[in-house]
Amino acid sequence: MANCQNILVIGELTEGSLSSTTKELLTVGRNLADSLQEDLNVVLLGENLSQYTSDLLFFGTDTIYLAQHSLLEDYQDDLYVEAITQLAASTNPRSILLGKTLTGKELGPRLAFKLGTSLLQDCIHLAIDTNKNLVGKRPIYGGNALAEITHIGTPQLAIVRPKTIEVSVQEQKGKGNINEYVPELSDSMIQARTIEKVDEPVSGVRLEDARIVVSGGRGLGGPEPFRDLEDLASLLGGATGASRAACDAGWIPSSYQVGLTGKTITPDLYITVGISGASQHMAGCSGAKIIVSINKDSEANIFKDSAFGVVGDWKEVLPGFIDQIKSMTNAS
Repeated sequence: MANCQNILVIGELTEGSLSSTTKELLTVGRNLADSLQEDLNVVLLGENLSQYTSDLLFFGTDTIYLAQHSLLEDYQDDLYVEAITQLAASTNPRSILLGKTLTGKELGPRLAFKLGTSLLQDCIHLAIDTNKNLVGKRPIYGGNALAEITHIGTPQLAIVRPKTIEVSVQEQKGKGNINEYVPELSDSMIQARTIEKVDEPVSGVRLEDARIVVSGGRGLGGPEPFRDLEDLASLLGGATGASRAACDAGWIPSSYQVGLTGKTITPDLYITVGISGASQHMAGCSGAKIIVSINKDSEANIFKDSAFGVVGDWKEVLPGFIDQIKSMTNAS
């Protein structure tokens, strides 16, 4: 793809607003565009998208493409890939950035194949080298090391892990051009159709957005203790999480999983109960400002990363902890 001239972010909407992952992509995209002295562009796909343009301007966006079509009202991978491919053909982006979300993980590989290029997966950092190539860093060996990978094709696609980029609003707004983009789509392009959508009910704070998270692991011994963790999280105004072992055992849904193959979280306070601290789990919570751990094994790896730790049986420690929180918050 000749005459590459911009960074393109594939934006997403969550519950009627710009997703936090999109804001992270715009932040890193602005930095990349500045280093190249090129434009930062973003595309939203769907219908009735004009209401979101004002939010996008605060991230230094130069051109906002509103890909509006009746067939894009609901997410459909075949049509989304086709719409973005058409846009890329007409705008020649140097790099295309996606979030490691359910949508991004599905679109990224398919876009790379369609555009005849490769894809940097699960990046936690992006930069531009002296040859104007995109360089991504990603965890390997269960999060024990970082690999630095240089993308040498064009366009350069990268999927960025959520909650690894600190969002920053730009003091200087971008050009703010708004382009009503209508892709050429037809129902015949759909090869796989969504038969049914089931939304899992979520009460309280979303795990990814919570400032306080209370997580349990294999050391809890079963599903019942998670009720105590949920009570504690509720008292603190936080969310409940879990290790992979607890999710694999069926004690709690996989949507609660924190870790390399689960969700990445960056809370102000992370309380773990019965979690040993395997590297795969720590890869998902390393951004936590303060970690407090309860574990009966004094040699548990979790204590190496904890600001505070309690060595003891959670059955003896947790009830007193919950009672103390209740007394401090006047909760019953």
